[in-house]
Amino acid sequence: MSLSIGIVGLPNVGKSTLFNALTRAQNAQAANYPFCTIEPNKATVPVPDERLKQLDAIVHPRKSVQATVDFIDIAGLVRGASRGEGLGNQFLGNIRECAAIVEVVRCFEDGNITHVDGSVDPARDVDTIETELLLADIESVTRRRERFIKMRGDKEAQNAAQEMGRLLEHLNAGRRAALFEPSTDSEMFAEGMRELGLLTAKTTIYCANVDEEGLSTDNEHVRALKSIAAARGAECVVICAKLEEELQGLAEEEQREMLGSYGVSESGLVRVIKSGYRALGLISFFTAGEKEDRAWTIRAGWKAPQAAGVIHSDFERGFIRAEVIAYADFMKYKSEAACRTAGVMRTEGKDYVVADGDVMHFLFNV
Repeated sequence: MSLSIGIVGLPNVGKSTLFNALTRAQNAQAANYPFCTIEPNKATVPVPDERLKQLDAIVHPRKSVQATVDFIDIAGLVRGASRGEGLGNQFLGNIRECAAIVEVVRCFEDGNITHVDGSVDPARDVDTIETELLLADIESVTRRRERFIKMRGDKEAQNAAQEMGRLLEHLNAGRRAALFEPSTDSEMFAEGMRELGLLTAKTTIYCANVDEEGLSTDNEHVRALKSIAAARGAECVVICAKLEEELQGLAEEEQREMLGSYGVSESGLVRVIKSGYRALGLISFFTAGEKEDRAWTIRAGWKAPQAAGVIHSDFERGFIRAEVIAYADFMKYKSEAACRTAGVMRTEGKDYVVADGDVMHFLFNV
């Protein structure tokens, strides 16, 4: 599985600049006017993981494959987007499949960069973004409910329609879909929810875009956004999109020096991805061998057969057992053979819960 993150925000808040920096690809035009992004942009980004580099240094595989994140950038949202204002609503469908949404909020003052509402106000901007996402969800749920109602002879469809009605009341009260508690175990309703991919049901990460000075000390706008995130139990990442873009093309050592000069140890890319992993409860395990070292993304709590299924469905279907070495043990003994000799290679069965960083080899039969 790969992590997918949709990037949303008002026009002119540095959203496309951030996208350019995060994806290492200058394919989203960044300009000082609204609606400069007129096509949805998608890019697949390798996940930086020092552990994989350390494995490579020991195993020396012919190929090293990182886990990936899909970033999807859409046009800026404005008030009325759900009614066809601006361009953002045309592309909301492109982020319905995303696991998480990053809300980019402007948290810096600059008279040379126009704000669509005339001033910097994170609380107002978040309210605008989330109102439009909520209204888009209301439209989706209304259409699905009407479809169920038309299936008059189907009792299950009528039950699903009734539950969609409850959800609609919930959304119309201004509450996010993530807070809705179904009163039925209707599979038709559950399937309808999966298909809708409601935007307000997704994990949200708030991203405060600041100027260079804002990286070292939180300004009033950042504090306001962090307060909003804390109240919702959400992650909040402070990032300078302009600096991130300037980092592109620099060698790793030069990047570290530039970040260090601002008191920052990690790039915005790393912080956003780490926030996504934490918010979604994701971890990584590794496979390592002469041909290839690879990082695989799974959900925390998954058992060995589920992890095997990420590699190939046959691995899960025919799972026999897994050979597991903790990452720290692999680093200590420096090879699979040495780990086996030291007795730190374990044989685990179907009930083994995979730990973050496990180095694994699966045995299966189909």
